[in-house]
Formats: sequence, C-alpha cells, structure tokens
Amino acid sequence: MEQRSDWFTRHFRYERKLFVRDLSRREIEALINLHPAVFSAIYYERRVNNIYLDSFDMKSYFDNMSGAEKRVKVRVRWYGETLGAAERPVLELKIKEGPMCIKASFQLMGFRMDNDFSIDVLRDIFKASDMPGALKLDLAGLDFSLLNSYKRKYYLSADKKFRLTLDSELGFYGITHFRNSFLDRSVDHLNNIVEIKYAKEHNDDAHRVTGFFPFRVTKSSKYTIGLERLNMTKAYSHA
Repeated sequence: MEQRSDWFTRHFRYERKLFVRDLSRREIEALINLHPAVFSAIYYERRVNNIYLDSFDMKSYFDNMSGAEKRVKVRVRWYGETLGAAERPVLELKIKEGPMCIKASFQLMGFRMDNDFSIDVLRDIFKASDMPGALKLDLAGLDFSLLNSYKRKYYLSADKKFRLTLDSELGFYGITHFRNSFLDRSVDHLNNIVEIKYAKEHNDDAHRVTGFFPFRVTKSSKYTIGLERLNMTKAYSHA
C-alpha cells in the first residue's frame, strides 16, 4: 500500500500569505500588474464565504496560534451572497504540515443562511452527504466558530507556475448554535491579503515572486484574525 507521506508529498502545494496593512487595494493591483512574472486575471471576482468549525477547546485556533507543525482546518465554503441561499457548498479540510498544504473537498447539499440555520441543520447535511463514515463521526464533535466572507480576485503568472489571489473587504460574523441574527459583525475595509500558491518543484523560484512586493510573508490567517476581531475565543487556558 502507498505510504501516506509519499501521496502527500506528490499532491501538496505551498501557500505564501502576505497581509497588507499600508496599501490600498488599488495600489496592490497596480503592483500585481507591474510584476515581472506577468500576472493576468484568470477568473471573475467573486465573494467567498466560509463557516469554520472547531472543537470545544478550539484546537484548530490554538494549533494555528502556536504554529503547530501539523494541523487541520475545517470549513464549509460557498460563493455568492453571504446571507440567503448558499448554493453548491463544499466541505473543505485544509491539511497543513509545515509550509505544505493540501485540501480534501466534499460536495454538500445547499442550505439557507438565515435565522433558522443551526449546527443541527449542518450536521444533518453532513449525514446525508457522500463522505467517509469516520469523517462524519469527527464532524459530529465540532461546532460553529466563525463565519467570514471576502471578495477575491484570481491571477496566474505567464509561465503558469504561480497562482495569486487578492482578498479584500474582509467580513467576520459571530455564529452560534442556532437563531443567529448575524448582527455580531466586523468589516475590514483597510487591510488586504495576497496569497501566492505553487507546487513543490517551483519553490526555488518563489522568493523572486514574493520578493517583488514591498510587504512580507506572514503567518496570519483569516480564521484567527476573525476570532480575535470578534473577541470570540473561548475562555480556555492550557495552564
């Protein structure tokens, strides 16, 4: 049987995240257009929405904050309006081992983000979906932790080695077990996030791509940023 590490090595990609505080979206777009890698838009801009799930002790959050070598982030993603009909949502498991990242995705039934949406509704959707039974059991132990959304633009370098995304208008919503009004909200119109994604074989060239930009690679994630902005982290201590 194929070893998991061999499979992972062949399918992972690198993701470099640049959290930009001092430049406007228009200024960042100008830098992208001037980049020597010759990035061009490859997809229409769209709104990305995510419901993040975490354990009762916020393991995913604390793993991220501590920089754990191996960690998993669980989210439900869809595109379009944040509230109302969520069409063609997907469960995503984002698995990280150091700088390496890989995603496993499972199609879900559509639902509505409204006052009647609850963790029980989502768990019923998981039960009815085509995914391994062991995964369904793991998901049953998770709960809502954050709802976020942002606008995303997509680019590809001329040599097709590097994908770049630009995220703006970051929105974060508090979300609880049931009867959400979605009024607990924080919107960030000032900060933007650039992500550069590429395969292992192009890692030696990556510094030329990231080095052009006048901002540094960071470990910040939209998940941890959102939780901290909303002050939603649970009163939990490892002490």
